[in-house]
Amino acid sequence: MKVSEDEAWAAFGRRDRAFDGCFVVAVLTTRIYCRPSCAARRPLRENVRFYERAGEAITAGFRACLRCQPDSVARDEAAVQRALALMQEADEPVRLESLAEAVGYAPHHFQRLFTRAVGLSPAAYFRSLRAQRLRRALEENETVTEAIYEAGYSGPSRFYEEAGKQLGMTPSAWRDGGRGETIRWAVADSIVGPLLVAVTGRGICRLTFGEGEEALRRRFPKATLVHDPDAPLIRAALEAVAEPARRHDLPVDVSGSAFQQRVWAELRKIPPGETRSYADIAAAVGQPGAVRAVGTANGSNPVAVLVPCHRVIRSDGSLGGYAGGLDRKRQLLRAEGVELESPTLL
Repeated sequence: MKVSEDEAWAAFGRRDRAFDGCFVVAVLTTRIYCRPSCAARRPLRENVRFYERAGEAITAGFRACLRCQPDSVARDEAAVQRALALMQEADEPVRLESLAEAVGYAPHHFQRLFTRAVGLSPAAYFRSLRAQRLRRALEENETVTEAIYEAGYSGPSRFYEEAGKQLGMTPSAWRDGGRGETIRWAVADSIVGPLLVAVTGRGICRLTFGEGEEALRRRFPKATLVHDPDAPLIRAALEAVAEPARRHDLPVDVSGSAFQQRVWAELRKIPPGETRSYADIAAAVGQPGAVRAVGTANGSNPVAVLVPCHRVIRSDGSLGGYAGGLDRKRQLLRAEGVELESPTLL
């Protein structure tokens, strides 16, 4: 992955683990090279050089840091990818101890490594995988019970223990267009134009531009829709859009694939006033080659601003895409104090 020197220096300064494996940092005074997240004291800027690969630093006469062991990044990434594959193939939850043993790490260390790379713990990732299987099974099977067993749950009681957290709506409602759900909604003016906000009893399920009641009814044809512009959560969502530079922690009630959930979780980590590239997010979720898939997950985000996909831009500094249109993306970023420019690449 290519990043600008300014971006690399900023990531090094904040010890950003998301950039480990994207480049190495060579220090002229010590003749060593490090991961961006190295815990060592930061040198002066003029004593730092950036290289995309460790081999380039070695050729230039630098040696690996013994503290952060930058050459082990590839091994860590391979271990996470192996663990992801094992869980995707498993019908039953894989214990952390078994997973760590299979990839050659101590359990407590691998727990931290996996969570940092994927954005979810191994247990939470497997639950999201099983919920994804359930959504497919609900579409393909005649009954919810059949779908429960096909998705890999040991029985209905175990399923209902987890389903509400993973699907938001109950499984029958998910399968049947929101049947039994009450969704409160309103279309209101915002700093970026008309905005649809829809909420369930658990959180905000839709926050989009250019949509109205008709679009919401197509998505949830069997739900009870109640026009309620004064609903407290709707008003709170509009306040969050009005002040995108302010942090918020509003509840959301959305569903997505395991990959989408990982991407959306990573987006919510981006502080107001900062941006990340699509490649940064792909690296942060443990799949650096999935830049295009990250863009797709961004575009399918059902709660704009609250899951701040507008803070993701291309590596060259250009805006990329945005479901609400690039003018809205520019306006949201400017409201957060972001100055958009095209950096020089390494």
